[in-house]
Amino acid sequence: MAQMGRPRTFDRQAAVEQAMFLFWQQGYESTSLSQLKASLGGGISAPSFYAAFGSKEALFREAAQCYLDTFARVTECLWDDGLAPRAAIELALRQSARMQSEPGHPPGCMVALGCMSAPTAEHAAVAAPLTASRARTRAGFVHCVERGRDSGELPAGTDAVALAAVFDSFLSGVAIQARDGVGYAVFDSAIAQILCVWDARRVPG
Repeated sequence: MAQMGRPRTFDRQAAVEQAMFLFWQQGYESTSLSQLKASLGGGISAPSFYAAFGSKEALFREAAQCYLDTFARVTECLWDDGLAPRAAIELALRQSARMQSEPGHPPGCMVALGCMSAPTAEHAAVAAPLTASRARTRAGFVHCVERGRDSGELPAGTDAVALAAVFDSFLSGVAIQARDGVGYAVFDSAIAQILCVWDARRVPG
């Protein structure tokens, strides 16, 4: 009778979360297999690692999905038509900025910084889920501006893509500044300023 393999001595979901934090902090290419194994604890061997996760790329995809299912949800309010469009944008900006600068995890946004996680053509497909998430957030801003325009709050000739890019670019900049140590108090004030772009275009009455 064949001998049963040694059972795993680690919590798989916890391992994915640890890998998520490591990839979030360092990016895909800068994170080594030895660092991933060390983050799991217990001195997991390379064969055991591959048996559990398949490959570094597969683990990154799991880690990215873990991020998308949790931390990245802060911008889903952009698709909530129960909120006024300006309010939805403000909530998305404030929730994201707060999340990116809070303690307990790496600063910044794994989705925004994902464009630097796999910069070569060889690894571009690895970051595809993060690229798709950025596209969804961008489309969410466009959706809010279109709602504001269609309701008459913004002028009929408002370029929804261009105005949405103002808010989306601001949010991308938050990721870089949070990584550099800028705190939420600065972002809080900056968000009030960036929303003036919407207010300046608002149709009177």
